Amino acid sequence: MKTRIISALIMIVPVIVFLILGGIPFMVFCFVVSAIGMYEFYKGYEKIGVKAGRLWAFGMLAALYIIVFFGEFTALAASTYTHILQLWVFGSVFLGLVMTLIREDHNILDGPITSLGLLYIAYFNVHLVFIEGIDKYTSMIWLVVLAASGSDTFAYFTGVFIGKHKMAPVISPKKTWEGAAGGIIGSMLCCGIFGLIFYKEIWLHCLVIGFFGALFGMAGDLIASAFKRKMGIKDYGNLIPGHGGIMDRFDSVLLVAPFIYYYILIFIKP
Repeated sequence: MKTRIISALIMIVPVIVFLILGGIPFMVFCFVVSAIGMYEFYKGYEKIGVKAGRLWAFGMLAALYIIVFFGEFTALAASTYTHILQLWVFGSVFLGLVMTLIREDHNILDGPITSLGLLYIAYFNVHLVFIEGIDKYTSMIWLVVLAASGSDTFAYFTGVFIGKHKMAPVISPKKTWEGAAGGIIGSMLCCGIFGLIFYKEIWLHCLVIGFFGALFGMAGDLIASAFKRKMGIKDYGNLIPGHGGIMDRFDSVLLVAPFIYYYILIFIKP
């Protein structure tokens, strides 16, 4: 536990720094996280004989961030930006389908896993940049961190001290329903306090985001664990002592960020 806590404290520092810097430095940070996450994801699948098209995948990742750079930091028309992003999503799926035609002696899952890594990791994660680019609500990017980290931290300690009833014993044996409840309360507490300080006019929205953000965060964690179980690995990597790899730490963010982005656009921004 001591190693886990120390590593978490050390790791949160660069995250906070890049959140404060925002703009292009934050976008570069998100790109690096996506690149490492995709590498870990594809490497994990190689252990069961699934070989993603890494060169193509990382080329598509670079293309995504080039598109986002021009969309977020230049005068590119919003409609054009949206259409190019839609084209990128189409291209990511198309890539996986084409791989089944041009690869000889391939595993039928090579193409689908290539596309999945792009959509699940690269595209979901880039929603962090999308949130940071919303005028007036830029600071709500912190809600992603508070919902994901708050839920994970409170769930962990609640589970350690009072957890008894297993939530998903096959996928993640250590997770309990008591921990899940603690995670939801922790996320709502963190997001609610943030809302009271910075967004009093939409405080209730922040509370709702805290509740559903915790659910999406836990779902993201369980989904990543399910992938690991299929791969036959314990952690995605060993980059972060006590936590594993980037995917082990950012798995909840991958679902929380898109949820918060679309929640803002649909329920708050209008």
